[in-house]
Amino acid sequence: MECGYAPYNWTQTTNANEAVPISGSKEFAYGYDVMMAKLIAERLGYKLEIVKLDWDSLVPAVQSGTVDCVIAGQSITSERKQMVDFTSPYYYASIVCLTNGDSKYASAKGITDLAGASCTSQLGTIWYDTCLPQVPNAKILPAQESAPAMLVALNSKRVDFICTDMPTAKAAIIAYPTMKILDFAGSNDDFKVSEEEINIGISVSKKNPELTKAINSVLDTLTVDDFNAMMESAIAVQPLSN
Repeated sequence: MECGYAPYNWTQTTNANEAVPISGSKEFAYGYDVMMAKLIAERLGYKLEIVKLDWDSLVPAVQSGTVDCVIAGQSITSERKQMVDFTSPYYYASIVCLTNGDSKYASAKGITDLAGASCTSQLGTIWYDTCLPQVPNAKILPAQESAPAMLVALNSKRVDFICTDMPTAKAAIIAYPTMKILDFAGSNDDFKVSEEEINIGISVSKKNPELTKAINSVLDTLTVDDFNAMMESAIAVQPLSN
């Protein structure tokens, strides 16, 4: 995992909330992904090791065997499924936008209202690749390397809005209270995405179907309410700077 993508995962200096040590580091990782990883490891009798990787290194790390699996808020996309296997979803993440509260786009009711706005999102995500191009005449700036980077771009007003998922947005407004979430769900002017693109899964090597099956045996015992409760717990304790 990235260990820098709150509320899914982040880095902290102590083991508060029973955070897990990051391999090769004096720091610790926590967040929704870590909570889920701990639960899965405990149920299966595995020893948990957290490896910190850049976002674009996650899939290659699974393919090469550097890590056994990736739990990092990854959408289960067709492109990724060509490279790795995925478990059943361990979270369902709706897509939203974030803007500054004093922006002229703060009252937007749909993506049409964002027409002509400048925007960005995180590299290698459906938010950047699929959603932003749906905004009419959008001025799409280069993708950001990480979730914190895209939030800084918005906070510094280098862009009018960013596209992300609801958990990331909820976490963001704790760190940046002047930001506003734009949720177009239920309207006829929302982003058009496939079901798989909002399903968040754990990626596993195609050479290890036994691990995928084992993880699924744990996920199958959990409900959407369980997922949501865990996510709210993660948001409540996330550090403001991560």
